[in-house]
Amino acid sequence: MSNDFIIAHRNDNIYELALRLAGDSKAEYILRQIDGWQRLRHKVPVWADNDKLLYPRRLSLEQCSGEEAARYKANLVKLLLPQITNYMVDLTGGFGVDFSFIAPYFQKSVYVEQNEELCRLACHNFSVLGIQADIICADSVEYLKNMSHAELIFIDPARRSNTGHKTVLLHHCEPDITQIIHLLLTKSTVTLVKLSPMLDLYQAITSLNSLQQCVKEVHVVAFAGECKELLLVLQANVSTPLIYCADGTSLFTFYLDDEKQRVPIAANPQKYIYEPNPTILKAGAFQSIGRRFHLEKLHINTHLYTSDVLVPDFPGRCFRLLSIHGFGKKDIKPLVGHSANLAIRNFPSDVDSIRNRLKLRDGGDEYWFATTLADSRKVILRCEKV
Repeated sequence: MSNDFIIAHRNDNIYELALRLAGDSKAEYILRQIDGWQRLRHKVPVWADNDKLLYPRRLSLEQCSGEEAARYKANLVKLLLPQITNYMVDLTGGFGVDFSFIAPYFQKSVYVEQNEELCRLACHNFSVLGIQADIICADSVEYLKNMSHAELIFIDPARRSNTGHKTVLLHHCEPDITQIIHLLLTKSTVTLVKLSPMLDLYQAITSLNSLQQCVKEVHVVAFAGECKELLLVLQANVSTPLIYCADGTSLFTFYLDDEKQRVPIAANPQKYIYEPNPTILKAGAFQSIGRRFHLEKLHINTHLYTSDVLVPDFPGRCFRLLSIHGFGKKDIKPLVGHSANLAIRNFPSDVDSIRNRLKLRDGGDEYWFATTLADSRKVILRCEKV
């Protein structure tokens, strides 16, 4: 079977096709190419449009950046290095999506990857995509030790511990950035580190800055309302990092020191309720967001905000408060049997338990928040979107 078969059947159900091809010597190759295309056509459509592309095992596809995230990093690099574009090194090449978007900005681009199969695929794919690259099959740390100075080093450490479980700590990643930070700073003008949004952001900043004050910027990046990755911009001898919360439609920036000034706590919810974007919540800008938009917080541990005057450009969701209900049996009686979108914010119960208690149907035009107020009252805020 030729690649014509793959193109003709790449919209087929992969499991039905596997049964159909059982016993065929080329089945594994065919199924991998079709499964890879099906996964990549939404994630990196500009790659999937090329029929000559070859695909790796599923794990590498799951770990690679999406097209929007890769473009974000490429644009960030252009801002960080507006004139110096001689030489960049990607120390953890993987499937090569991030590399493919960043590399064209440089006169020389080096892809480093220790997996031989991924190197072979990169050699083929970069060629058919028209991307110039020096492909090096080597251990990233060993290559780093011997490489010449680059304007940019990009590194995306594997986020799994020795037991195979995903980790939230920077020093459990491979390679361990904390162990090679001095080399990275010595060998580059800028180092860009890609991390999972599951990682403990403040632990990562603290652990790196305790070794050398090097975290210049942090970018918390989201698309379609979901945090996709954390980016650390590292340079030697910098001051307090500026944190960017970017979700594709809005940008909120703050400094870590801004969080030392507390936002006022509301005695009671006011006319409007605000929920910050996921990037702002992930970045921990709980005080900065409130003070920037002159809002009050519902409780020190409740990340919902309120005001009597509508803030139209708030980076998040805005709601009009319709009513407040306690959580006692009599208080919730008017809520029983309705339809609403229910969310839990600093509340000692889960969504399913509350839904069952209220016989609540999912959906509709109303948004209810089960939450805790400043005086520790447990309430349900019945809202509608503004």
